[in-house]
Parts: sequence; C-alpha cells; structure tokens
Amino acid sequence: MPFEPQEALCRDRGFSAVCGIDEAGRGPLAGDVYAAAVILPPGCDLPGLNDSKKLSPQKREQLFGAIQAQALAWSVAFATVEEIERINILQAALLAMKRAAEGLLPPADFALIDGNQKPPLSIPCETLVKGDSLCASIAAASILAKVARDRQMLLLEERYPGYGFARHKGYGTRQHYEALARLGPCPVHRKRFLRGVL
Repeated sequence: MPFEPQEALCRDRGFSAVCGIDEAGRGPLAGDVYAAAVILPPGCDLPGLNDSKKLSPQKREQLFGAIQAQALAWSVAFATVEEIERINILQAALLAMKRAAEGLLPPADFALIDGNQKPPLSIPCETLVKGDSLCASIAAASILAKVARDRQMLLLEERYPGYGFARHKGYGTRQHYEALARLGPCPVHRKRFLRGVL
C-alpha cells in the first residue's frame, strides 16, 4: 500500500535515522505487552507491508523476516504482566516502546509513534494517529511487535494448557472466558483486566 512520506519529511528537517514505533497487546486479558522500533532505509522494498491488523498471520510471518533483513536497525521489547499490574496498561505499553527505541543499534535520532501518546524517549518524537496505516516504519514495527507477541502466546499455550492461548492470543473471546470460568486465572493473566469478570 502507498504510505505517506513521513520518514522523508523528518529527514528533510535534518534527522538521519528515523524510526517507527508501535505496540501490540494492549487489549488482551493475558500476556505481556510488546513494542517494536524499526529504522527502514529509503526506498526499501517490502511488498505487502501494511498495518499488522490487516494482514494474515502467514503474511505477517513472511514480512517479519523481510523487515529484519532490510531494516537498518530493529528492536523488539516488552513490559511484563507484573509491570502492567503495577503501573497500568498504558504506562506499560509506553515503557515497552521506550525499551524498543533504546534497543536500536545504530540508534535513532527521531521517532514516529503510532497513536496519540508519547513514550518517555531521549530523542525527539511525534505521534501519528493510525500511523500503522500511514507510515512504513510504523507498519513494520507493528508487524514485529505483533508476531513477537503471538509467538509468546504459543509458548504460553504449552506452559498453561487449556486456556486456548494459541488460538485467541489472550483476547477476551468466548472460549477464553469459558476457560477462565473452568480453570480460574493463571500467572500470566492480567488481574486488573479480570475485575468484574470472575
């Protein structure tokens, strides 16, 4: 899909390493919240790049490797369930974004953030609502974060069988609520999210 030239506009302002940042997993009832930061080279070729929510799991997996291969730098980070419980999901998502940005090597000198909330970065940044549909580097970050989180949920399926994590990825589906009613919460459930449910 055609993206707006967000990174080029930032380079025109004198920035040389512009990263896109996005998160995955703010809404689920279980699991960590993930974020990714990506610096793409000008003119990179990633056919099918789009907001991760608009792609099939197979296409996301395909693009995951392609993004890693072509990016000038990429980083995936997360905030734990314990951190979500302690500081709330918004602050945990911003913390994961900060960690992702700090993990870039070489580092970015400007960040484009999906949404309308800025993480506490040491570099200048701007937010972009629906940025994963407008900006190539944010779309790439959304894919890395989503795939990394989905892979975590597959591992949690093995560790905590019966909840269906591999299928619903921790979201509040009927199957998930039925499993919670039958089994009760496990250690990777976000207790804040279950208030009034159980």
